[in-house]
Amino acid sequence: MLSRVADSLYWMSRYIERAENNARIAEVNLQLLLDFANQQEGDPQQQWDPIISSLEENEFFASLYDRPDGRAAIDFITLQKENPNSICSCISLARENARTTREQISSEMWEQINRLYLFVTSDAAADLLRDSAYEFFRRIIAGSHLFQGITDATMNQGEGWDFIRIGKFIERADSTSRILDVKYHILLPSGESVGGNVDIIQWMAVLKSCSALEAYRKVYVDQVAPWKVAEFLIIDSEFPRSIRFCVESLDGALHRISGTGETDYSNEAERLSGRLRSDVVYITIGDIFKFGLHQYLETIQRRLVEINNAMHATYCART
Repeated sequence: MLSRVADSLYWMSRYIERAENNARIAEVNLQLLLDFANQQEGDPQQQWDPIISSLEENEFFASLYDRPDGRAAIDFITLQKENPNSICSCISLARENARTTREQISSEMWEQINRLYLFVTSDAAADLLRDSAYEFFRRIIAGSHLFQGITDATMNQGEGWDFIRIGKFIERADSTSRILDVKYHILLPSGESVGGNVDIIQWMAVLKSCSALEAYRKVYVDQVAPWKVAEFLIIDSEFPRSIRFCVESLDGALHRISGTGETDYSNEAERLSGRLRSDVVYITIGDIFKFGLHQYLETIQRRLVEINNAMHATYCART
C-alpha cells in the first residue's frame, strides 16, 4: 500500500474518533450540569474548564472568546473552524482524507462521511446546536458509530482496514487517558469531598464519557469508587474503550500489517506497541497508584505519541 494512502486512512479514522469523543464528553457535561442543578455543592460555572483542559487548548480558547463561559466552550468544541480539534474541523479533515483515498474505501463509507460533513457545515447544524445541543451531540455520536459499522461491514479487511483500526485505537486510548486524568488531576483538588454526592456524580460522568457506565456496573455492582473506575478504564481486558483493550488491538493490527508474530517485532512501531501492551497487561491498579495515576496516564499518552511517530516513520514517510 502507498504510504500516502496508509497515512490518509490512518488520519481519517483518528479524526472521526476524535469528533465522536469530543461530542460524547460535551454531551455528558451538559447532563452533569443538570445533575449539579440539584446539588448545592456543585459549581456549574466551573464545569467546562476541565473539558477545555482535556483538549490542552486553554490559552487558545481564551484568545478566541471575550467571555469564556459555557456557551463559548460549546462553540469552541463543536463548530469553531479556527479550532483544529473541534467537531466540525475533525469531520472536515476526516472527509478530506477519505476523498484522497476513494479507491481504497467503500462507496458506503464515503457516503456516510460526506453526510456527516454536509451536516456539520450546514445552517441546520448551528440551529440544532442552539435549540438542542444534546440532540446535536447524539447525532454526531450516532454518525460516527454508523461510519465505523459501515467500515467493518463493507471494507476489505486487509492493510487499509488495519491502518484504520490503528488510528481508531490510538485516538481512543489517548482520549480515555485524558478523560480519566482530567477528573483525577484537575477536579479532585478543587475541594470536593471524596465519596460525596458531587464526587460520585463526577466519577459517573467519567464513565459515561467513555460509554462505560453500564459495562462498569456489570463488573462492579456496588458504589462507584475512584480506584475501581481507574482499574476498569485502564486494565479491563474486555471493555472496548479501556486502554488495555485499545493497546492490544492496535498492536495486533500493526503485526497483521507486517505479518510478524505478536511475540516478535520487525520494526520500531511494533517494538513500542508490544512493550506497551506487555506493561498494560501485567500492571495492577495498586502498581499504578503507587507510581501515581496522573504520572502513569501522562506516560501512556507520551508512549502513544511515540508509537504514532514510529508507525509514521515506518509506513507513511517512505518515498
